[in-house]
Amino acid sequence: MKTETYRIWKPEEYFYKHAFGFVPKLNGYLHDDGLERPCMIVAPGGAYCVVSPTEGELVARKFYEKGYQAFVLTYTVNVLWMAPLKLQPLRDISRAVRYIRSHAGQFQVPPDQVALCGFSAGGHLCGSLCVHYGDVPDTDPEYENVSNRPDAAVLCYPVITAGEKAHRDSFVYLLGEDAPQEEVDYMSLEKHVSKDTPPAFVWATATDESVPVENSEYYVEACRRHGVPCAFHMFSRGRHGLSLADEDWAERIHMDTYPREQMLSAVHKVRAGEVTPPAELQAIFEEQPKEQKDQAIPEVAVWPELADAFIKSVWQKER
Repeated sequence: MKTETYRIWKPEEYFYKHAFGFVPKLNGYLHDDGLERPCMIVAPGGAYCVVSPTEGELVARKFYEKGYQAFVLTYTVNVLWMAPLKLQPLRDISRAVRYIRSHAGQFQVPPDQVALCGFSAGGHLCGSLCVHYGDVPDTDPEYENVSNRPDAAVLCYPVITAGEKAHRDSFVYLLGEDAPQEEVDYMSLEKHVSKDTPPAFVWATATDESVPVENSEYYVEACRRHGVPCAFHMFSRGRHGLSLADEDWAERIHMDTYPREQMLSAVHKVRAGEVTPPAELQAIFEEQPKEQKDQAIPEVAVWPELADAFIKSVWQKER
């Protein structure tokens, strides 16, 4: 396995008030055998406030094992709850798709086999590109004529709706407390599925208390109405944030800390007294993190096999 890191923005292209030196990146887990392979871009969750290490490297490694050229996207998040992100994360993932397609020869990826895999808010980010790809131009001549439309998406317990069943914090960190209704509706993804939306594999658990399973159901129903190929698996149990739900996840194996780069930069600024976040966030920074104990859930751990079979089946039919 070859591992490499790629900055997707040039310094003069990227602006976010509270990035603190962070620039979004792709971390690649790549086969180096000369064979052309499909691509999977993983977008971890974290409520648009953090990028979770538990849904990054180990997921990319799983898809690497299944024959993909795999990447983890560390996108912009609102770590300090002070500067709404608006469209910046969507620009990040749009550029990531264009970056990989424009370097398809280098990465040995077929340009028509670029898929996304997103978790929770990362699922919302992937879904946002699936329904809004046509709204995200790129002014860099290197990328402006490269398609940013994903060829498929895997949405894992995704945030979808801004309505009654919304995960409110995700939308607050993304859009701000008092976002115009037009912006809120734009990010309620079930309202924007069309016949041109990429195929989707969606899974969730019936007992998810953080992001209700209705989020997944709304997106799947919208896909069904518009004739978009879609598979949906609702597993019987499991908390939010299950990632692979396997032994590696339960034992916290393959969880590199690079997704925390923006957060760690922000914490450094706070502790140095250079930035003053909301009082409740200051208290969180001062707390010692608690180790969470988990057990693998075999029923749920099969989802990568199901997703892989779905994606390859859809792509085979389209050829």
